[in-house]
Amino acid sequence: MNIEKVIFGFFILLAFTLNFGFVLGEIDVPHQHDVFELFLAIVINFIATALKFGDRTQVGALHLATSLVADLQLITASLIWGHAVYVSGVGMTPGVTSMVVSFAAGALAANLVSVVLLIGETLQHRR
Repeated sequence: MNIEKVIFGFFILLAFTLNFGFVLGEIDVPHQHDVFELFLAIVINFIATALKFGDRTQVGALHLATSLVADLQLITASLIWGHAVYVSGVGMTPGVTSMVVSFAAGALAANLVSVVLLIGETLQHRR
């Protein structure tokens, strides 16, 4: 067993599941989307992105691209959240919550592509 591949797969799957957990719930109900879970999703996505930098293959490039897209989407979601709560003072209205969750759902789609790539790579691997 290759421990590097285990760690790589672990962080890809953890990024996906944390993002899924954040998105799960009614899109416009703020108390169903925890800011701590969004924070963890961002941190784990950054770790997953860092792990993808060493691969020089075409699949590695796609992994990195999906991770960068997820990072951008999650950062945008957190900036919208922060602006609504701390800058404009509007708070987490249903409209703001919908925007935050929509961006996180975009990151979820990118993470899903990364998981599918990982599964495809694993299935093609010969012993």
